[in-house]
Amino acid sequence: MKKTSILLTSLCISLSLSAVVQAKVSKQEAEKLGTTLTPLGGEVAGNADGSIPEWRGGIQFPPNSYKQPGQHHPDPFPSDVPMFTVTAQNMDKYSKFLTDGQKALFKAYPTTFKMPIYKTRRTASAPQWIYDKTLKNATSAQLVKDGNGFTEAVGGTPFPIPKNGLEVLWNHNTRWRGEYGIRRASEVAVQRDGNYSLITTQAEVDHNYNKRGMTAEELNNVLFYYLSFTKAPARLAGGAVLAHDTLNQMTEPRRAWGYNAGQRRVRKAPNLAYDTPVAAADGLRTIDETDMFNGSPSRYDWKLIGKKEVFIPYNNYRVGSPEVSYEKLLMAGHLNTEYTRYEKHRVWIVEANLKSGQRHIYHKRRLHIDEDSWSAAVIDLYDERGELWRVSMAYLKNFYELPGVWTSMDVFHDIQARRYHVQGMDNEERTTIDFSQVSPGSRYFTPQELRRRGR
Repeated sequence: MKKTSILLTSLCISLSLSAVVQAKVSKQEAEKLGTTLTPLGGEVAGNADGSIPEWRGGIQFPPNSYKQPGQHHPDPFPSDVPMFTVTAQNMDKYSKFLTDGQKALFKAYPTTFKMPIYKTRRTASAPQWIYDKTLKNATSAQLVKDGNGFTEAVGGTPFPIPKNGLEVLWNHNTRWRGEYGIRRASEVAVQRDGNYSLITTQAEVDHNYNKRGMTAEELNNVLFYYLSFTKAPARLAGGAVLAHDTLNQMTEPRRAWGYNAGQRRVRKAPNLAYDTPVAAADGLRTIDETDMFNGSPSRYDWKLIGKKEVFIPYNNYRVGSPEVSYEKLLMAGHLNTEYTRYEKHRVWIVEANLKSGQRHIYHKRRLHIDEDSWSAAVIDLYDERGELWRVSMAYLKNFYELPGVWTSMDVFHDIQARRYHVQGMDNEERTTIDFSQVSPGSRYFTPQELRRRGR
């Protein structure tokens, strides 16, 4: 295995299950949060050569040009230009800052795939109450047996000073993305020749775990509620999916239902997990790849490798701009790189290897998770032969009305098939995600409501 340069942690960390369950942070160590560490657990200091600056609070307020909830986000850095561009011709010079998946994209598309590298802006931020919850979680949260859930945390990052890979993964799964959001957006599978057909949905996500004032008793083991209705094309319109994702999946796994508009029937969907293919993705994305990774970690052994400086998509306001049409954005092989933005950031590297006796199409996953937001930015995926198969990238930005880091869109590349899938495009929609509306409550996210609201 090719060695990578590791920051802070030069030795791979692989803890026994018993140690995993017992891992907690002392009060003295937790006091680093808000001093040498950011309130969410990133390093406040920049790197040695200054290419990664000190964190100074991130984006706290929207720019003056942002007028109302649901408005497409004006770029807070409109005058920024690339410092340089990584190409297939010069990638060796920057190899240590690239993931295996990114290198594979350069090799697959040597004349068209590029990575414009911009000044690093550590814009990640969250509300003060999320910081307060995170500080409290640091000395109380703990994984359940086998790491398939956690307890003693409600709201905020559960493990801001992680000791193992599972804690980092749960930080990603629970990261702050607002309380309740509604979004109409499209996803698309782009074929080798560049052809595509849009599938448009309206989704609602109620982040139960990150509701202000939520208690452990009221949480009822629900991480979030998810409801999505297909709006177009006409042949698929009216279909819907409802999911209740759980915090402790040892006691209660994910609950899911599907609605068939033609039959007007709601049915349980027990297979809405793991490597079940997403129908709208034309075989290019599995259920547990949605949001880069979601759901139970039970089929893998998770190993914390350490930290590394990597070029990752960040502050991607232009890629989701209403001024950029889908026709301009979607090219054969990959997004039009003219509209993308990459920056050098420190990431946590977590490697997941399929457990003996378990089944999944991906035998290994390598996650690169932004230290400031706990968002998975790049994931390299390997097949049963150990060969690189796919690479996923989340085009992150700060939704400054929250504030909080999420994604403009997620892109899933199949290196072997030379196709890709894009999720979360709303460039041509009238609005983007709206976080301003009040949650309708848990009674709204029921199978009965699913049928009532169906066509």
